[in-house]
Amino acid sequence: MILRLAELALLGALVFRFAAGQWPWVWWQARDARLAEKRARALLGLAPDAGREAIIDAHRRLIAQVHPDRGGSSEAVYEANDARDMLLERLGQNNRA
Repeated sequence: MILRLAELALLGALVFRFAAGQWPWVWWQARDARLAEKRARALLGLAPDAGREAIIDAHRRLIAQVHPDRGGSSEAVYEANDARDMLLERLGQNNRA
């Protein structure tokens, strides 16, 4: 029974690889990365083509709203920082300076 399930899983992975051009686990990781970037852009209120300066400006505006000194929370600051860092990393090292 377990061997049969393993065979079906392998067959499903091969079919997915043939149809999508990549392994299912690679596709799933890329999907998670795309969703994380989409959430980060929504949190900062940015368009998909936003550059380094736009990301930094949006981050500063958000931090001004959610900072604990202004009634916000540390968790919101961490989320904003993570969103900024991820989007800047996506731009690449040339735009990071």
